[in-house]
Amino acid sequence: MSSAISSTEVVRNFSELLNNIKYRGDRYTVIRGGKPTASLIPVEPACIGATLADLREIIRTLPHLDDGDVAFEADITAAVMSQPAVPQATPWE
Repeated sequence: MSSAISSTEVVRNFSELLNNIKYRGDRYTVIRGGKPTASLIPVEPACIGATLADLREIIRTLPHLDDGDVAFEADITAAVMSQPAVPQATPWE
């Protein structure tokens, strides 16, 4: 569905309109002098990303470590353990 918008509104809100077009798939008909002049439409279909509701399925499909990945797990653990301690207070306090 296309929304009518004046050319003045387009100039004032151009960046926001581009975001709406790209991320939500909004369409606009630009009105100038009381007549439709142009259409602002997405070049590609809106890229709707994953939502929080999709997180459980995403995590379920991630690869899991198996028994053969013990060396990898040991490397990660060693890297974590070798990090310097975080100071309790900042020097400028």
